[in-house]
Amino acid sequence: MMSFRQLLQRELNALWHEPWQLALISYIPLIGIFSLWWLFNAGLPRELPVAIVDQDKSQLSRMLVRQLQANAVISPIHYQDVGSAKASMEKAETYAVVVLPFQLNRDLLTGHQPIIDIRYNAQYLLVGKLLSSQIQLSLADGLKHKALIKQLASGVPMAQAKVNINPVQTQISALYNANSNYIVFLLPPVLLALGQLLAMLVFANSLNRELRLNTLQEWFSLGTRRVLFAKILVYTPLIVLQGRLILTLLYQYLGLPLAGQFGQLLLAQVVMLLAVWLLVLTIFFLLQDSARVISFCTALFAPAFPFMGITFPTQEMPLLAQWWRLLMPSSHYIDTHVGVVSYGQSFSAFTQQIVSYWGFLFLIPIIVFLARKVKRDTQVVLSKTQCSEVN
Repeated sequence: MMSFRQLLQRELNALWHEPWQLALISYIPLIGIFSLWWLFNAGLPRELPVAIVDQDKSQLSRMLVRQLQANAVISPIHYQDVGSAKASMEKAETYAVVVLPFQLNRDLLTGHQPIIDIRYNAQYLLVGKLLSSQIQLSLADGLKHKALIKQLASGVPMAQAKVNINPVQTQISALYNANSNYIVFLLPPVLLALGQLLAMLVFANSLNRELRLNTLQEWFSLGTRRVLFAKILVYTPLIVLQGRLILTLLYQYLGLPLAGQFGQLLLAQVVMLLAVWLLVLTIFFLLQDSARVISFCTALFAPAFPFMGITFPTQEMPLLAQWWRLLMPSSHYIDTHVGVVSYGQSFSAFTQQIVSYWGFLFLIPIIVFLARKVKRDTQVVLSKTQCSEVN
């Protein structure tokens, strides 16, 4: 019987002799982290192409185009007709279309309500939302200026005219991410989704190696739980180290705002990883096929980012999607991450979030049952093989 130290050495040797596995815990995460940081390092999208169709060609419409051009987010591109503008958006050459209608200036002067057609590509969730708000803001500023001039021309005093245009003044004070920086908003959950996927691949590859080398019988003879504990003890610190690197990059090197402490985040990452290990183990013992295990796990964990609720309200998802979300450990972790990073939550709130993982404990008896079944099947196959060799 191997000692536990020898079991750890067995896993480390297996890791050292698996180039792909070694890559997953070394340079591949680094490439992924720095590639994503490079993609988001601008902080805010700027000069997004927007198709402009000016059917009025008046002084007012040209002024509105200048308002759009003055917005750092928008880069207007002129088109002669609506059809070509729509075609450019369908080809992803532009992300939105603004149609300034014919007789826009005359309708405003005569008291009518012209319709300015604004369309955006909702497939690009964040870009579409950003452009929609910025286009409306720029056009509103221009039209308010026109309305102010009209009221002054009709003899309304300046003070009263300003009240008429803005009867209610609002002030928006951001409690978190005051600069609307996309690194703060998007990069942490994207890296979390990538990290969860890599963690799944690492652990699944470690289990699949027993299938590829036909060492299941050796595994069972060494003690199923002891070998599993050795695998968990080897790979959990390595993946947590990757998580610590991500936190260091985001909140120390890049200096993103952090209201709480690293300790809660690291502990939450350990709990999340244990939940990932339980899911992978269940799928491994259930399917017992390397390719199918990887395929099924990838399909399960692939939609991690949208299920976090960062870009889309999860309450609006279909019931099946909400159940799927509950199976995703990252969906539980993201509540802790937002609470610690944004609000510096208390330890009692952190404890309640950790308790949300309780459902994963039901996987333990399932894993025990499946492991025993696989062990029996392996022993039966081995006995039949030995009998056939004797005959």
